[in-house]
Amino acid sequence: MLTQSQARLIPSAPPSRVQKRAALVTAMLLLVVFFSVLPFAHVRLKRLDVFVPVFATILFLTDLISAVLLYAHFAILRSWSLRVLAGGYLFCALIIIPYALTFPGAFAPNGLLHAGLQTSPWLFTVWQMALPATIILYSISRKVPQQVPQQQMVRNSVATAVAADACIVTALVCAMTWFLTTHEDMVPPLIVTVTDTAAFVKFVSAFMLIVSIAALASIWFSQRSVLDLWLLIVALAWLLSSILLNLVGVRFDVAWYANRIFAVVSDSLVLLVLLAESTMLYARLAMSVLARQSEREGQLISINAVSAAMAHEIRQPLTAIEANAGAGLNWIRRSPPNLERAQRAYERIISDTGRVSEVIQSVREMFAGGERQRTLIDANEIIKETIALARGELEDGNVLVELDLNEPIPTVPVHRGQIREVLLNLVSNAIEAMRHTNGRPRVLRIRSEPDEHNGVALSVEDNGIGVAPENTGRIFDVFFTTRSDGMGIGLAVCRLIVEAHGGALYIARTDSHGSVFRIALPGSIDSEAEASPAPVRMQR
Repeated sequence: MLTQSQARLIPSAPPSRVQKRAALVTAMLLLVVFFSVLPFAHVRLKRLDVFVPVFATILFLTDLISAVLLYAHFAILRSWSLRVLAGGYLFCALIIIPYALTFPGAFAPNGLLHAGLQTSPWLFTVWQMALPATIILYSISRKVPQQVPQQQMVRNSVATAVAADACIVTALVCAMTWFLTTHEDMVPPLIVTVTDTAAFVKFVSAFMLIVSIAALASIWFSQRSVLDLWLLIVALAWLLSSILLNLVGVRFDVAWYANRIFAVVSDSLVLLVLLAESTMLYARLAMSVLARQSEREGQLISINAVSAAMAHEIRQPLTAIEANAGAGLNWIRRSPPNLERAQRAYERIISDTGRVSEVIQSVREMFAGGERQRTLIDANEIIKETIALARGELEDGNVLVELDLNEPIPTVPVHRGQIREVLLNLVSNAIEAMRHTNGRPRVLRIRSEPDEHNGVALSVEDNGIGVAPENTGRIFDVFFTTRSDGMGIGLAVCRLIVEAHGGALYIARTDSHGSVFRIALPGSIDSEAEASPAPVRMQR
């Protein structure tokens, strides 16, 4: 069974509609060019000695790169058919080298390697039949069950298999080159002069045509993948090339040149498809890796945000617990001990301990998307609770509290603990902003008033140092803080809590004489959102 990633590789992926159309257009263009050349097939053209080296170099590079890419896919899929196809392309790349070296006039008047007159045409014949024969073997090997289990192939070294193929193909090419140069007189003549062909060449050309037709038929009845589709086009181009070869009267006529140009085009098709699909596969892989990396970073940020929010929210009740515990001990150590005040201090510890548990549950619901326990509440009551909880911090900061509460005020559906934590954060920040205020009273004003859509608006105003203009756009960002001991999480969590309730938290005013933070809470919430609340996500 192929995995999902393997199914996307072109040797196994089925062709898309776009790829089928592209293949059809390519086939039509090949046929148009072929029929355009036919009337001029026997027109003799000028002999270009540079044509063969250029033609051979292009074929060598395209076939070699195609073989490398096919071996790369073989390394992934462990398919014998791919190994056969890759080996065939490697053979075509190597056999073209002695053909070019022995061709008269290409590198030497009579060719190199002590070649005879028949060496070059017979090497060309072997090369011309190699690719269609490879396509036939590829088609057959796909239908034959693998004798070696895939698990065993995985254990074997791919590098060893490729090296073995390279050695076998190189030895085969060298043996053929040696035989056709040393024993050139033992093969039937294909040409009589450098430009004129012999009669026997017609029989060889006809056999090449039969092999090309067989290759086209074999891939036609076995095509399943993108690679098969384009091998079908290659087989068509090779068939047209073989037809042109049968029309060659003498070397360097139109049919002779066209035969080699069709060969270059057909060899380039698979290479272009392999490169295009490999590039797209790499792009998809890169995008997938980037998406996973972004997801991991997002998860890390969420974990950091949860832990920071938890630490930030429980800091205040823990501080109160510590202060009340110290106060209770002091009342007990007195002589005589003041048990009544010690009892009140320990009662406040119990109350603050319950707040810690409530804060942890609130933060958990906020990030995990748990069901919110929203109830209709009076916002003025939450304000009074907040002031009572922050009483110690207000007294330490010598802050005067002014409440401007509209009575009566509409009730709003909110999570009581979460909205109270929002107000506590804003009050704590206001106290900190006024800590270095001198020359004027430190005043904290909290207002409540009806808002549009039967909602309420709460504002927390201080007369501290205000927010610097360059920080107003970032004040609600995660991990951004202007305090040396700050965590940069409080205002970000506050805004997320308010937005999760369908409201808004923003700076209404800020200057050197203080800031005003405003909370707008709607009077109703969407029923679908209440039924399945979405978890709060920290934005990067």
